[in-house]
Amino acid sequence: MLTVEQGMAFLGAAMLITLSPGPDNLMVLSLGVARGRRHGMAFGLGCAMGCLSHTLLAAVGVSALLAASVTAFTALKIVGGLYLIWLGSQALRSRGSAPQAAAQGPQATARALFVKGLLVNAINPKVVLFFLAFLPQFIVPANGAIAWQTLQLGLLFTLQAALLFGLLGYFSGYAGQWLMTTPRRAMWLDRIAGTIFVGLGLRLISSR
Repeated sequence: MLTVEQGMAFLGAAMLITLSPGPDNLMVLSLGVARGRRHGMAFGLGCAMGCLSHTLLAAVGVSALLAASVTAFTALKIVGGLYLIWLGSQALRSRGSAPQAAAQGPQATARALFVKGLLVNAINPKVVLFFLAFLPQFIVPANGAIAWQTLQLGLLFTLQAALLFGLLGYFSGYAGQWLMTTPRRAMWLDRIAGTIFVGLGLRLISSR
């Protein structure tokens, strides 16, 4: 089982990353503003559930690497750290973005939007890379059961994403107005997210 310290550290970082402006949460905002909170919540919950597939891939991949070679696991952490730093630099250079209206096109049902969010997230290779980069730094090899630790972390990420995306969809009208009224707010959220990514990347590379 995860230790309390391990779980709390991961949960704090995961929530900050989930809340930072990105394609998923901006789409949740967009759908909520344009089509109503029910549709925004459905798409957001689908995106969150899509994380389960990446959790399974990460659990198998990380465990296999660690079992095969400590050097391979270290290489994964270094590559993952560099990837997180690159994501952070992109966010730090961003000028912010606001949700765009998504009312164009045929009206999809809430169920269809849930499935769309699920598939969009599940088949996104960038999310696979993110999970392989993010989860290992919160794994403690000395505690054993690497796959089980990875599964717990991934499930924790999925649950917090479902909660936050659900709330974001529910309050999408207010959140969308808050971002669109002052675009600089989105820019500063990007700055915060970028700093988090860079810090996590450096921590991952330097950890042993």
